[in-house]
Amino acid sequence: MNTPNPDNPRPVPGFDVTYVKPTITRPNIIVGDFTYYSGLDFERQVAHHYEFYGDRLIIGKFCQIGAGAVFIMNGANHRMNGVSTFPFYILEHWEADAPPLSELPVKGDTVIGNDVWIGENATILPGVHIGDGAIVGMNAVVGSDVEAYAIVAGNPARRIRKRFDDELIALLEAFRWWDRPVEEIQRLIPLLSSGDLEAIRQELKEKTK
Repeated sequence: MNTPNPDNPRPVPGFDVTYVKPTITRPNIIVGDFTYYSGLDFERQVAHHYEFYGDRLIIGKFCQIGAGAVFIMNGANHRMNGVSTFPFYILEHWEADAPPLSELPVKGDTVIGNDVWIGENATILPGVHIGDGAIVGMNAVVGSDVEAYAIVAGNPARRIRKRFDDELIALLEAFRWWDRPVEEIQRLIPLLSSGDLEAIRQELKEKTK
């Protein structure tokens, strides 16, 4: 029996789907096993990511990232505490020193949880944290944190609803199926794919005792 391989960058022969982790070349992008992008060059979707800022893009396991989704990093932000936002210090022949990072609107790492579905052409802004199991609608612009198992959409993205009630969300967060061995996840697929939420609730209660 074949075993799913997170280090195979092309897991769907004949289609432009990429397991992201084995394609990463930048040290400030960290991606978990089996997260995929519906395209061929994920790093091109990470914009304004300059190492001297020190910010990281951290993405968990088993995320699903739609074609055209973009992660805007802190390097896109301009200084806003002066009269002009024009970055004179970047462009040639302007006599201006670069400001210290403390004077730039640096919002820290962008962190995406596990099993997050990000729709096509969504934009994730700097410093956003998206919780496990969340869904981001296509074309959404996410500028603030998204709680676990929430559905958000729009520009700016707003919460539409929670996917499940608080008890089931807590059980899923405690169970953390994405951290289990591949062999166990294989056996869990009927549970993970089921729409019978009450049966899932009872089984998770048993498994998390």
